[in-house]
Amino acid sequence: MNIYRKCRTAVALLFFAALLLLFLDFSGVAHRFLGWLAAVQLLPAILAVNVGVVVALVLLTLIFGRLYCSVICPLGVMQDGFARLGLRSKKNRYAYSKPKTVLRVGVFVLFVVLLVGGVGSLFTLLAPYSAFGRIVTNLLQPIWMGVNNLLAAVAAHFDSYAFYAVEVWWRGAASLATALVTLVVVGWLAWRGGRTWCNTICPVGTLLGFISRFALLRPVIDTTKCNGCGRCARNCKSACIDPKHHTIDMSRCVVCFDCLDSCKQGAISYRRPKVQSAEVAEPVSEKRGGMSRRAFLAVTATLAATTAAEAKRQKVDGGLATILDKKAPHRQQPIVPAGALSLRHLTQHCTACQLCISACPNGVLRPAQGVMRLLQPEMGYERGYCRPECTRCADVCPTNAIQPITREEKSSTRIGRAVWVRENCLPATEGVQCDNCARHCPTGAIRMVEQAEGGRKIPAVDRMKCIGCGACEHLCPARPFSAIYVEGLDEHEQI
Repeated sequence: MNIYRKCRTAVALLFFAALLLLFLDFSGVAHRFLGWLAAVQLLPAILAVNVGVVVALVLLTLIFGRLYCSVICPLGVMQDGFARLGLRSKKNRYAYSKPKTVLRVGVFVLFVVLLVGGVGSLFTLLAPYSAFGRIVTNLLQPIWMGVNNLLAAVAAHFDSYAFYAVEVWWRGAASLATALVTLVVVGWLAWRGGRTWCNTICPVGTLLGFISRFALLRPVIDTTKCNGCGRCARNCKSACIDPKHHTIDMSRCVVCFDCLDSCKQGAISYRRPKVQSAEVAEPVSEKRGGMSRRAFLAVTATLAATTAAEAKRQKVDGGLATILDKKAPHRQQPIVPAGALSLRHLTQHCTACQLCISACPNGVLRPAQGVMRLLQPEMGYERGYCRPECTRCADVCPTNAIQPITREEKSSTRIGRAVWVRENCLPATEGVQCDNCARHCPTGAIRMVEQAEGGRKIPAVDRMKCIGCGACEHLCPARPFSAIYVEGLDEHEQI
């Protein structure tokens, strides 16, 4: 294997494994060391206005070509894996094809229009880093957590606490279906045609493809050594090598160095191109009787992934009686995390990569199901509440859709307001004593007061103190709907 290809493959595998662990990890340890990998992805860096990262990636492309697509982008590396599986079924199976310029430009323009227009539910479906994040979060993390729970059960049998059990749950049908469809489409295209997704659909690939036309270093064909066999073109998964005219389309080349390995004549080198005279660039077919090229078609296949969730019994406060699952109330306004500033800010900057959802230790964040905010994070308190001391989602967000926030700032940020529903409240309807919401409110915003008609005390909410953390909603014993729930705020407030 060529030294360039060895180095590229090794670094790409390291990046891919690290990003995979970043999304799989639920303990928060990986984010401390690997969080920067999300920040160096191109689209998150643009949305976060991270000028340093954007300039560095542009310079990287201007010098080395689209190395970003073959090393840093996790979806690109994943495509290489599927292409490798296809390659094993039939070698020398690719062929040069003309660039789909109209399609590429059309998709890119549509992407930019949706991005500028703030229609996050649509443009995020095309973002490569976000697509990878959704695949891992929805399809692989539940399996990862299930294996962890199995190890925790085995360890507990031997009185060991090296592992701890976590709740495994699905983030919603829309998010699961989107991840599965993306995996099937991207995997099938890569298995069949290599980097088809990158060079026809991906807006990041189109943008970097335009920049890479001016790359300083690139694969160059030496016509004095080339015998016209076309082996390089038949092994190019980007379909960008035209052996007839001895040209390489740098807008589609992802600098994988496969062509350097496939050429038996050593006619391809990675260097700065030189201007050749007409005599030197004489067509090979006239000197050596060039050979005809062969085109191979691969058998198509469909990749399916199935996973299952482990059921978990919920307990009331005290951990004694089995209770019904909570159902989410109908909220007039979605709840978004502290640090998001407002629903509008989150919608405009979020790429729906779901890194915050995979990192949330309390099961509060989940993908939105609405069309305008499809797959972007929103909050629900059926499985937990947003603890004032937790800032995990803000720590891992690569786009500043959820801006960094301290624990003190979060404790004084109002993201919603508690609303009491009398017909669901046990003291009001059944005359039993209950003060769970008041006892567990971290800001003291709820106190129990006497009912006007006598009987048990009922909760009263001080909206000036409430921050919308959802402790009252989550810990309310009323089922299936809580007697007190949180309504989101369009603009967050400081108290």
